[in-house]
Amino acid sequence: MSDSVVATSPAAPVTRFASSGPEHCLERRPDGVFADPAVLGTTVLAAVDSVLRSGRYFTGLNYPVLLKALFDTGPDLPLGPDGVPLVRLADDIVPFNLQRRPLYRAVRIAGAEAEYVFEPVHLGGADGQPEVPVRLDIDEFVADMWLKGIRFGIDIGAVRGAIATGNAGRIVVARRLEPVPGDDANVIEVSEDIHRSNAPRQLANGKLDLMCFQNRFPQVKGGTRLLQKLPPRVGTAGFEISGLRIEPAAPRDLDFSTYAGSGTSIDKGRDGEYLVATRTGFLNVDAKTRQLSVGDKIVSRDGVSARTTGNLNLTGDYEEFGDVQEKRVIEGTSITVHGDVYGELVSRGGAVRLRANLVGGRATNKAGDIVVDGVASSALIAALAGTVSLQRAENCVISATRVRIEHAVNCEIIADELHLGRAEGCALAARNIRIDATAPWRDSEMVVYAMAADCGRIDEVLGQVRARLTQIAGAVNHHKAELAHLCARPEVRKYLEIAGKVRSGEMNLTPAQNAQFRQMGQVVAPDLQKIGEVSNARKAAEAEQTEGQALLARFEAQRAERAAFTRVHIGHLAGDTQVRRLPYDPDGACFYHLAPREIKLRLRGAEGTRLHAGAGGSYEWQDGAAGQAS
Repeated sequence: MSDSVVATSPAAPVTRFASSGPEHCLERRPDGVFADPAVLGTTVLAAVDSVLRSGRYFTGLNYPVLLKALFDTGPDLPLGPDGVPLVRLADDIVPFNLQRRPLYRAVRIAGAEAEYVFEPVHLGGADGQPEVPVRLDIDEFVADMWLKGIRFGIDIGAVRGAIATGNAGRIVVARRLEPVPGDDANVIEVSEDIHRSNAPRQLANGKLDLMCFQNRFPQVKGGTRLLQKLPPRVGTAGFEISGLRIEPAAPRDLDFSTYAGSGTSIDKGRDGEYLVATRTGFLNVDAKTRQLSVGDKIVSRDGVSARTTGNLNLTGDYEEFGDVQEKRVIEGTSITVHGDVYGELVSRGGAVRLRANLVGGRATNKAGDIVVDGVASSALIAALAGTVSLQRAENCVISATRVRIEHAVNCEIIADELHLGRAEGCALAARNIRIDATAPWRDSEMVVYAMAADCGRIDEVLGQVRARLTQIAGAVNHHKAELAHLCARPEVRKYLEIAGKVRSGEMNLTPAQNAQFRQMGQVVAPDLQKIGEVSNARKAAEAEQTEGQALLARFEAQRAERAAFTRVHIGHLAGDTQVRRLPYDPDGACFYHLAPREIKLRLRGAEGTRLHAGAGGSYEWQDGAAGQAS
């Protein structure tokens, strides 16, 4: 079967190659040579290769369209009226003149490039005529390069320029197309709510607080999309000048689930894959794992300073893994710091936990405990309704409901209940004190104040109640004696005896006896009236006496309770130690709710009554009992 072009008549303007040959996907029309858009790629490539190897070539070749049809690279193909791409490769297909083939020299292929030496060319004359200069043809050049293995990347512009000038020289006529790498899977933010604002906070009066940021720790609502995963995108293939395909490196995917922490989940939908907040809370980002979580607690790993966070006024729990720098303030509920604290912590409740040291700073909890795992040095610590627990405290001022310290040096401490392992050069005050060992420290005395309730007012009331009870007891005895005197009269005693028997039914009176009994009653009536008055007075006095005794018992119990809570136990006095009794008003303000300056002045002022001074042994004392030293 011939694969030459078949001539067409006016009635049949389109010429096709034999349908069974490799060129069946090409058709020659009056307006050019077209390729079947349904079989672009290897099928068209085989057809083009068949044409060029058969001694023909394409005239008016549209090289970019050829590359698009064969290798799918370059500009998009134009669309026809029906929306189907038009693949017009060339104007026509003609035979390659055998006399012109020798005009095209060998090409040098070096790696990714092909070089060609252009020089003047001549064609032999007819019938022995001398050679005549001729020019190369760009379409012939493409066909010749194809047969020499260059099927891709010819620089048509450079070749046209070299042919047009006719100058001799070596130029690069074809280059390899490097593959374009794709994009790895990526994660992008899709919510403005997760962005911090480091602008100064605006106060209610319109002024700016330069020590606080506007929104250092973002808060998000449940259902908010936080992150989106962008899937990997495959790159664009490259091609060798031989037409061999160069595949780009495969893009890397990522496990989006590693970004999902507590309070978040992965949501896959038609519009993409998103990380969504499942609850309302504070957004926390782990810098190491890049995991996002939403919870009630704020977690920070950058530390607290003027550069990172400024001062913080928070509504929830807070956990900080960095240091809190000097003059920085954290206000919140339940504060945990893993780094050193040089600034100030103010908690409204919950627990304040310092995993490292508190140095020159301040920790206050209005309704909870304070725990320092490291060293507290030159610090102010106050737990107004909680416990302060420290390992070692140096030069600190501490006030709390309860204080427990392993080792305290040169501190001023006031509390309701105090338990220390070893105290050196401290001034301590509490109602209930237990110290394993005490000693002075340098120039600082060791002073222990037993805070004893001032019972003066109760004692005064007790004296008044006892005096009144004595008066009432005398009145009761007087009424009893007067009743006995009145009832001892013969006529009164006899009347009362008969009246008792009549009331009990033991005696029945005749009408005559009844008249005599009424006459007897008229005689003793004044005495009976007096007996009734005295009896009523006695009952009233006895009732008042009972109430007074109950009141006395309550006051005595209250006094005993106040006095019993004050006790001191010192296991070992390892140096000069003073124990003093310091009264306080139990009905007044809490004695340990004082400012640090007031605590220092009061505890270092040597107030109170001295109970004991010694440099050895142990000491035990309880309010109302004698002190014991051994």
